[in-house]
Amino acid sequence: MNGVTPFPLRAGDAEAEAWATSSDATLRRAAALGDLEAFAVIIDRHGPSMFRYARRMLNDQGDAEEVVQDAFVAAWKALPDFRGDATLRTWLFTITGRKAVDLFRKKRAVPVEETTLTDLAAPGTDPAGQAVEAGLLDALGAALADLPWLQRAIWLLREVEQMSYTEIAIVLSTSPTVVRGQLARARATLKHRLEAWR
Repeated sequence: MNGVTPFPLRAGDAEAEAWATSSDATLRRAAALGDLEAFAVIIDRHGPSMFRYARRMLNDQGDAEEVVQDAFVAAWKALPDFRGDATLRTWLFTITGRKAVDLFRKKRAVPVEETTLTDLAAPGTDPAGQAVEAGLLDALGAALADLPWLQRAIWLLREVEQMSYTEIAIVLSTSPTVVRGQLARARATLKHRLEAWR
């Protein structure tokens, strides 16, 4: 995962291969006792989705890598105290979200000209379709970046990471009702912003 994995698995290691098929609960218990191989599997299993979430929230690959590394360091330190009130995945996303918010607050967005935020241009025609697809992805990225922080986080956790409303509420320290409402707003805004691409 772009150099984020601090504890790579050793090829051919029977213990590492056994951990790879273990449940998150088993891995969590072993890692909480200091097992680096178990923690490496946790990183391999959840790191890519945590990185994807952080990258979309922060719109910067380097910042996302930093956030995920910080999240795993914090998780390693906190594992012995993890009570299991949520799933391991939900807990890791909670840490990632908090680290992303911390970094976001440190950097604070630079004001942009109002003309930069105008509606997206309609797609052009492209016989191969590749430019249109790339344009749509760019338009989606720009529309997501313009969403309020909470709406963007909820949309990404629901639509990309396929989390339930309850899991999202845990990750973002809110209620499932707020998640539903903010998701509806995010979807409506994205639908409006991407109307030209329909």
